[in-house]
Amino acid sequence: MKKLQKEDIKQEVFDLYDAYAHNKLERREFVERLSMFAVGSITVPALLSFLMPDYETTRRIAADDPNLDSKFITYNSPKGGGEIKALLSKPKNTTEKLGGIVVVHENRGLNPYIEDTARIAALEGFITIAPDALSPLGGYPGNDDDGRAMQRKRDSKEMLEDFIAAYEYLMNHEDCNGNVGVVGFCFGGSISNMMAVKVPTLKASVPFYGGQPTEDIDQIQAPLLLQYAGLDERINAGWPDYEAKLKEHNKEYGMFLYPDVNHGFHNNTTPRYDKAAAELAWERTIAFFKEHLF
Repeated sequence: MKKLQKEDIKQEVFDLYDAYAHNKLERREFVERLSMFAVGSITVPALLSFLMPDYETTRRIAADDPNLDSKFITYNSPKGGGEIKALLSKPKNTTEKLGGIVVVHENRGLNPYIEDTARIAALEGFITIAPDALSPLGGYPGNDDDGRAMQRKRDSKEMLEDFIAAYEYLMNHEDCNGNVGVVGFCFGGSISNMMAVKVPTLKASVPFYGGQPTEDIDQIQAPLLLQYAGLDERINAGWPDYEAKLKEHNKEYGMFLYPDVNHGFHNNTTPRYDKAAAELAWERTIAFFKEHLF
């Protein structure tokens, strides 16, 4: 049987998956609607298997990479969930103080893709922290479906406080130079926008396809690098109003819209991944952090 390729899948299928992944569809309805696109050898089980994340073969860096010091720690989030587990990573054998990056996961906890991303950022010369907002509920459960269900049980304001506490932990870390930024994806993109609003000393924010804040945009002090997917109508709908307010308050920002790619294009574990857009967006992200965190 021919292995499914991205080109075999209609855009409507990716749109369905987006709705499912963002809790707009229950799994039963998602599967029922997928059946409309099951033709010939493209069966519903084949579609499901193709759309779900592959964490086994997509890891880009080993957890024990010899060039990294990478370990799990806990830090306190008194206004949020209490004790929060996080992955802390930095280049091995570095003696200088480093710029810091908070890496914020999607709406399903600290999964292997986000761990991978945090370690890759550390290899670029930063100290990074990737918290797991599911820590108060036992942590990322090992699969994204259960992770999404768990994350819906947490209070959104408390989760924001968990990531602000991670910022404070990193800013005061002995290996950090005190300059800390944030990058986040999907839910994490929204958190990255909100941290720019709530944390006046934040040095840089890079939201990937994140929901936009609607209030207190005048409070933003950090420069923003906003990354959007051209096919992501759901998130892109909020951009015009956000941009108008950023301009109104003379905020420093840059925005890149990557045409013909889906929400989640940076996530290399699903078929929404777009290699060219992801690599360009990441190159811009690292350059932005090197400009503002050193």
